[in-house]
Amino acid sequence: MGIINKGILGGFSGNVGPVVGSTWKGITYMKSLPNKKSKTSTVKQIEQQLKFALIMRFTQTMTALLELTYKAYANGMTAFNAAFAYNIQNAVTGNSPDFEVDYQKVLVSRGSLPNGANPAVAKGTDDNLVFTWTDNSGMGKALATDKTVLVIYCSALDVTVYTSGNTTRDAGTETVDLSAYHQQTVETWIAFTDMDGNEASNSFYTGSIIVGS
Repeated sequence: MGIINKGILGGFSGNVGPVVGSTWKGITYMKSLPNKKSKTSTVKQIEQQLKFALIMRFTQTMTALLELTYKAYANGMTAFNAAFAYNIQNAVTGNSPDFEVDYQKVLVSRGSLPNGANPAVAKGTDDNLVFTWTDNSGMGKALATDKTVLVIYCSALDVTVYTSGNTTRDAGTETVDLSAYHQQTVETWIAFTDMDGNEASNSFYTGSIIVGS
């Protein structure tokens, strides 16, 4: 807002309509407001926006999980943001504008705890998925009591199902009922956390599978 000091013909300061009033060495002057520059996004900015939207959509389906499995990386940021930052940097593939999530490079869990040995998933009876791994308790920080984390993501429905603590490392297997996702293609991972949930392993991608086919 401008202030007119001596009536309509006097000097003024600030903005009055499309002009700016000011003084310089005691001389009152005015000039037109500068035109606002339109900001056109660069190609790289547009590509980054596409990647951002892609990974945000994916990670938002598992917010509560990532707060658990990225806890060790929540330094100056939330665990969710740490997971987002890792995956947008490492788990995007394809060419603009057709970017995709590279599920093999996704980490839904990250940390120094050892994963289980020989992790795998197979179809069980009906719409069950059977995850298996070899108990490697005693390898590094791995303990028999470490909790199993199984993660299943369905891109068609944009939903993530996960289990945490239903079984422990020494169990060697866990079955997940996915009857609600019959005939859907899902991406799968396995990871472990310690009993207190303070440490996690890097997740292992156990592949893509069609439920109940």
